[in-house]
Amino acid sequence: MNIEDSATLPPTGPLLSAPSPAESVQSQENAQIGRRATDSATSRATRDAVAPHTATRSGRGLSRGGLLWGFLGVLAFSFTLPFTRIAVATFDPLLVGAGRAVVAALLAALVLTVTRTRMPPRRLWPRILVVAGGVVLGFPLLTSFALQTSPASHGAVVIGLLPAATAVVAVLRARERPSRMFWVAALAGTAAVIGFTVIASGGLGGLHVSDALLVGAVAAAAIGYAEGGLLSREIGSWQVICWALVAASPVMLVLTGYSLAQHPLDVTTVPPAAWMSFGYVALFSMFLGFFAWYRGLAIGPIATVSQIQLVQPVLSLIWAALLLGEDLTPLTIAGAVTVVLCAFLAVRSRVKR
Repeated sequence: MNIEDSATLPPTGPLLSAPSPAESVQSQENAQIGRRATDSATSRATRDAVAPHTATRSGRGLSRGGLLWGFLGVLAFSFTLPFTRIAVATFDPLLVGAGRAVVAALLAALVLTVTRTRMPPRRLWPRILVVAGGVVLGFPLLTSFALQTSPASHGAVVIGLLPAATAVVAVLRARERPSRMFWVAALAGTAAVIGFTVIASGGLGGLHVSDALLVGAVAAAAIGYAEGGLLSREIGSWQVICWALVAASPVMLVLTGYSLAQHPLDVTTVPPAAWMSFGYVALFSMFLGFFAWYRGLAIGPIATVSQIQLVQPVLSLIWAALLLGEDLTPLTIAGAVTVVLCAFLAVRSRVKR
């Protein structure tokens, strides 16, 4: 057979056979399924990328739970200054400031042991020490010494600086971006606090060492609050304060021992009110209050939730009047109302993260 004949022969097998109708339908269905899966994955990725930013801009979904937990913490803290004032009338201020941390550290160690909580990774310990330095050492010790000579009502209004200070630390540390209205409200509240302090002291020349101690307490707490709020997002709210108390316990034990050596305590002469006050600042101000407070800051935004503290002076003024019989002057009431209004405006303002 020559070449010409072979060229005319039909092929012995289907080199390029056409697909059957069933195969065509199956191929089209597979393609549609693939496109739907791709579109679904793209849609999910888009929602994941957009949702956090949308929620942050609205501020409602993020901060409502944070505001509730934050208020519970502030409610617990609002009794701190009046009860500290009662305690330092009987106990040495160093004992009140350090001793309450020792009691709280024992409770923290018990909770960590019972719950079998793992120790935080080594990289987090420097930050835990910052929290300990701010809220376990700095704030309790400074306020205890300040309230030896300063009325609890006066100290409560000065502590009103704390929300603005916490917001500043949150901006620097957590990179939050409060709106212009937030800063106007926060700075107005701060100005009201400073003005009250200066006028109530009889002018700049009437400021005392206790005022400087209270301002130092504000700075220490602001750093501890902001750092603790960030840490709570990683290891949990109650874990932060528990580990901070445990970390600070060696120093606080030494300070407590030194105080007892310098000022021996006759427990039989201590009035029940002093014991109750010391117990409160140890259990609630130093321990349980932080469970709620750090939870609120973790939900955040930190700058927004921190502004709830502006109502703390008002609550503390009420407790000081009821528990200590301190007078509420028109100036004190006016300053407190101004601060609360500023707090309301600040909380209503948006904070981007």
